[in-house]
This record gives sequence, C-alpha cells and structure tokens, in this order.
Amino acid sequence: MLEILVWAIVGFLAQLIDGSLGMAYGVSSTTALVSLGVYPALASASVHTAEIFTTLASGASHFKLGNVRKDVILHLTVPGVIGGSMGAFVAVSLSSDILQLVVGGILLFMGLLIFLRFALKRMVRFREERPSSRMLVPLGYVAAFLDALGGGGWGPIATTTLVTNKVEPSKAVGSVNFAEFFVTVSETTTFMILIGPERFNWTVILGLIVGGLICAPMAALLCKRLPHRVLGTLVGTTVILLSIRMILSFFGPH
Repeated sequence: MLEILVWAIVGFLAQLIDGSLGMAYGVSSTTALVSLGVYPALASASVHTAEIFTTLASGASHFKLGNVRKDVILHLTVPGVIGGSMGAFVAVSLSSDILQLVVGGILLFMGLLIFLRFALKRMVRFREERPSSRMLVPLGYVAAFLDALGGGGWGPIATTTLVTNKVEPSKAVGSVNFAEFFVTVSETTTFMILIGPERFNWTVILGLIVGGLICAPMAALLCKRLPHRVLGTLVGTTVILLSIRMILSFFGPH
C-alpha cells in the first residue's frame, strides 16, 4: 500500500502539470522509473499503460470544459496512432540517446519562442481557422513516435507546435490531451505485444492511475481558468526546463 501511495503522489503531480500545461506526464513519470533502474522501454510501457486511464479522464474533462478544438483532433489522432505504434516497436531494441539530444534542442528553441511571445509581448492574436493538415499530420506522427520511443514527448512537441502556430493555449492543451488517449492506446497495445504484460510493474501502474484520475478534473479546470498570458508563459517555461533536462541527460552518465 505504501508503494502504491508513493506512485499515486507521483501520478497526481505529473497529471497536475500535464493536464494544465499539456505536457510532462510521460516525461515526469518515466524519469522517476528510469532513475530507479527500470529499463527505459519497460518504463515507457508502464507509464503509457497508466496513461490510458489518465488521458481518458483528462481528455473528457477538457472536452466538457470546452478546451478541445474538434477541427484538429482527427488530423492529430490518426497519424499519432500510427506513429505511436511504430515508436513503441523501435523502442524495444533501439537506443534513443542521439535522438533525445536532437529533440531536446528543437524543444529548447520552441520553448524560448513561446516564452518570449507570451511573456514579453503585450498581446497575442490567436487563429480561429484550423492549422493546415500539412502541419498537423506530420506533427501527430512525429510527436507520437518520439513519445513512445522516449517515454514522453507527445505533449511537449504537439502542444508547443500548436501554440507557436497561434492556437489558443488552453485549446492547444485540451486538444492534445484529448487526442493523447487514442495515441496512448496504440502505444500500450504495441508494448504489450512485444514485451508481454507479465513484465510490467502493476503496482507502479496502479499508483500512477489512481493519482492521475484524482487530479485530472482539477488540472483541466486550472487550464480553463488560467489567463492566456500566464498559461502561455508557463507552457514556454516548462518546455525550456524539460528540453534542458533532456540535453543534460545526454551528456550525463549512461
């Protein structure tokens, strides 16, 4: 019970960040598992299993609060399902160190761009029209592929890209969280086929699920209530911190 409680707290805090800012559940939870010696692919598989339940609750909460843009969901979800499955397949046999460095550099640039746009400018004009399919389709595929490969990345990449394309921050967060459920199901299914459910740490997964489910409605409401400038600045700051962590981890001990 103590172990479940500890991981429930981890899941609660991770979902609080993810549900309100649209990123970091996978990164936070996977980092905690890997730091305890869990094999990266197995850590990613365990986290994504828990995310099936937390993303369902989070996506439903965002949808109910009007944070979801229906015109972008399909264009993110379909390529995301394909990319997530392929990323999970690659994750079980490939080191992602170099890829992590590249993704970290890209996210650092995008995080700085968002931070400067929201923190220093007086006003940000958001687009009412849907971003182009030529941007959304590859975004869904790449974000999901890297998410499965590294245990996190769907939120940082997808949310950041939507915000930099002038999608209202709360709508970007809500849409990404809603689509994440379908992406997570495809990733987890692939992991279970390749790794086998018997290797999963179900105590950890249960704790993450409990904490995430408790927090999901609160995080979605927080996202709805935060002013655009505050939310955009927080998104930018979070991306910068996550990208720096990814870059530093590449140069750390392996």
